[in-house]
Amino acid sequence: IMMLKLLIRKLQRHCFMLLPSRGPDPKIFECDEDTEATAVVPTDVKEGHFAVIAAKGGKQKRFVVELHNLTNPEFMRLLEHAKEEYGFHQKGVLSIPCPPEDLQKVLEDKRKKYVGAKG
Repeated sequence: IMMLKLLIRKLQRHCFMLLPSRGPDPKIFECDEDTEATAVVPTDVKEGHFAVIAAKGGKQKRFVVELHNLTNPEFMRLLEHAKEEYGFHQKGVLSIPCPPEDLQKVLEDKRKKYVGAKG
C-alpha cells in the first residue's frame, strides 16, 4: 500500500508539473533539453488526465486516462505490476505491462460504474 501511495504521489506531482503556470520564476528557472522535452503535453491529454501505454504480447496501445481511475483497485493493480516490472524511473508516458484489451476492459468497467453512479 505504501508503494501505491508513493506511485500516486509521483503521478500527482508529475501531472501538477504539467499544468500551465503564470510563467516561470526567473530565480528557479533552469531547464535542460530532456526536461523540456518531457514537459510537452500532447493536446489530447486534457486537464485531469494522463497518458499510459498498455503493451504486451507484441500489441501496444496508448490510452488517455482520467485521474479518478487512480481510485480503481483494478487499475491500481496494473500500476503496481508496472512498478514491479519497470520501477519508478520511466520517462515520458507510463508503460503498463498488460495487453491493451485488458486495460480497455478495466477502464470501461470503471466508466460504466462511474456513469451509473452519476445518473
